[in-house]
Amino acid sequence: MTRAAAILAACFASLLASLAWAQQRAIPAGEVRSGKTFVSPSTRAQQEDLTVNPGMLWVEQGEALWNAPAGASGKSCASCHGASSSMKGVATRYPLVDQRLARLLNLETRIQNCRVEHQRASAPPYESQELLSLTALVAHQSLGMPVSASIDGPARRYFDEGKRLYDQKQGHLDISCGQCHEENWGKRLRLETVSQGYANGFPTYRLEWQTLGSSHRRLRACFQGVRAEPFPAGSEEFIALELYLAWRGQGLPVEAPAVRR
Repeated sequence: MTRAAAILAACFASLLASLAWAQQRAIPAGEVRSGKTFVSPSTRAQQEDLTVNPGMLWVEQGEALWNAPAGASGKSCASCHGASSSMKGVATRYPLVDQRLARLLNLETRIQNCRVEHQRASAPPYESQELLSLTALVAHQSLGMPVSASIDGPARRYFDEGKRLYDQKQGHLDISCGQCHEENWGKRLRLETVSQGYANGFPTYRLEWQTLGSSHRRLRACFQGVRAEPFPAGSEEFIALELYLAWRGQGLPVEAPAVRR
């Protein structure tokens, strides 16, 4: 077999594998809806008008942090990466496996690792203003670009774990994620319409929080809602679940910072 034929065969096999995985999705591609579909027109308008989107306050703070020296190295994020616009497309690929660290990282844990390893500063805690602001800044650079996280190679075991957690019934109410977001999406739950449960808008400003929050804060609220013990923010379990959510939402545009009820 020639090199060209081998490459073509590998691409064809990869395409078949992707199609096979796509067929396993509970919600057909033509019915996939972003979370903004399920909010009021006024909330949707607030998200889409960046001059009134409250999440942009964190993006602006993130820009200042991006350019400010931090830690013993005296370096800023810009010292290594240049302008924040260089992060265009980055958020679409996360969570991803860092081969050197041999673990799955999301945007938040990547930023924490950079702070410690390259700037020799302390890692900003999960849900801190610093981490939310930097994450919002980086994610916002990919606004409108399609989610495209990979589940191939070393990411597959994390994907499998995320799928297991998604399908597993949790808590005293004995409910899985899929029972809400795949079997009952579009229905009313008290004052809210059940969404399909994607993560393409995080970090997200929720009106009920009156602040910006990570996807792990939302996952924690879901676990508590079914009376289950949530995993810690930044845990391997929640990042694996985040990877599964990214796979479910492949092709949806990044909306960060989204606005939700």
